[in-house]
Amino acid sequence: MSTLLRLCTAGSVDDGKSTLIGRLLYEARAVYEDQLSSVQAASRNRGAGPIDFSLFTDGLKAEREQGITIDVAYRYFATARRKFILADTPGHEQYTRNMATGASTADLAILLVDARHGVREQTRRHARIARLLGISHLVLAVNKMDLIGFDRRVFDDIHAEFATFADGAETHAIPLSALNGDNVIERSAETPWFTGQPLLEYLETVSIDKSVTGSAFRFPVQLVVRPNHEFRGYAGQIASGTIRQGDRIMVSPSGRQTRISRIVTWDGDLAEAHAPMSVTLTLDDEVDVSRGDVISTTPLHATRRLSAHVVWMDERPLEPGRVYLLKHAARTVTAELDCRLTMNEIGLVTVTAARPLLFDAYNANRTTGSFIVIDPATNATAGAGMIVQALDEDGQAQRGLEAAQRIARAARAAGSEEAAADAVRRLLEEILT
Repeated sequence: MSTLLRLCTAGSVDDGKSTLIGRLLYEARAVYEDQLSSVQAASRNRGAGPIDFSLFTDGLKAEREQGITIDVAYRYFATARRKFILADTPGHEQYTRNMATGASTADLAILLVDARHGVREQTRRHARIARLLGISHLVLAVNKMDLIGFDRRVFDDIHAEFATFADGAETHAIPLSALNGDNVIERSAETPWFTGQPLLEYLETVSIDKSVTGSAFRFPVQLVVRPNHEFRGYAGQIASGTIRQGDRIMVSPSGRQTRISRIVTWDGDLAEAHAPMSVTLTLDDEVDVSRGDVISTTPLHATRRLSAHVVWMDERPLEPGRVYLLKHAARTVTAELDCRLTMNEIGLVTVTAARPLLFDAYNANRTTGSFIVIDPATNATAGAGMIVQALDEDGQAQRGLEAAQRIARAARAAGSEEAAADAVRRLLEEILT
């Protein structure tokens, strides 16, 4: 079991995300004394009782004034069993893009549902984004159970409806009250019918499969280091996997193969390095390697056309035919996308890049399977993409290549030049008619 768990919260507006996280931080003793005093004073000013737990995460002035989460609030805390990095993400539809940002690095998502209102469209949207981003562990937190008298039937109905669109994720459903602390840290006496783990206990013990982050070695080259004529190294951050001195590697897109000579760091050479370390690699042979190339132990996909799920984040819609910048690993290329999307919309898009991209599918490797779309006019991040698969660069060219291969095979199989000419003639007539 990993000692670090990255998690995010999601759900509709006023489902109680910030209150739940504030309660969790408070009960886990992850709040400093000065922060606690500040929140207690702010709570009294708002008439919210002794402690308004939402203020532990709603840090922006606009958030406190409106009572909603706008930005992604990151919190770090630990218990005796585990360390946590928590992202409290917005619930408002207008800030769906912020939710996608917070969920992009998470291993687990807590999806809150107000027991009075049940599953809403924003819950479905957030669940879909979580699954697209490779999150396979979901906590269905049915909050405000105290307002419906801890009715088990309501909880069961919400759980059953959520299961219809959880898309195969491992789901742990919990009936709770973030305001009163029921089933947050300890099992509540108000829900004797609930036999599962309370929230914190589940977070401390859940086992997360890290395979989606990628196990094969991937090293996008960010910089060619050439301080003098005796040293040439390739610097960058290991995206996934492990590399050892002497390992055989290939350089994409050239396909050249060689071995790792040295793994160089500021503190000295290493015998082994792993993700997410930043190192400089030297190679046994003089191989042409440039920024944007990828050093790997197994082949990557290389193509100009691919399909990807795109979350659009810009107020200006995605326009098919318009040229965008696409930032993938250490490579930036111009690209066109074939589908119109508006802000916060998600769609399956065909991407055509000016230069080949070196990638894995997102479900195999998050780092080499993702990219961002940049508006070249404003230099703002306009969208985020998760790669599904490679596509033929040109269907007509592909058909032509297949036809040429058929003709070549027929000619080689013929017993004489005359038979070969006849076979080629017949195939050309078949192809052209």
